[in-house]
Amino acid sequence: MSIHEITAAELEELLAAGVRLIDVRETDEYTAGHVPGAVHVALGTVSQHVDAFRGDGPAYVICRSGARSMRACEYLAQEGVEAVNIAGGTLDWVAGGRPVVTGAEPT
Repeated sequence: MSIHEITAAELEELLAAGVRLIDVRETDEYTAGHVPGAVHVALGTVSQHVDAFRGDGPAYVICRSGARSMRACEYLAQEGVEAVNIAGGTLDWVAGGRPVVTGAEPT
């Protein structure tokens, strides 16, 4: 099974078009700083929240560095959900000087 991956720079362009971004890090990581608009679904709860990833077009999945989000994408693919991994994760997003927001809300 091959999971499609994109970079943080590519994600930035797609977010302007309104794609769905889901952050699968732990709650404390998410509240400390996440990509604006990212909805939080911790990796350990993905199996109970598969519907959060369903919708028009693929779900874009991010974590800290890309490993946990890849695991989530692999699981989602088995459930018939199209998911795209963000290679490099939030670390690359921040390293590129892109904005982050804090707190429990997506924006």
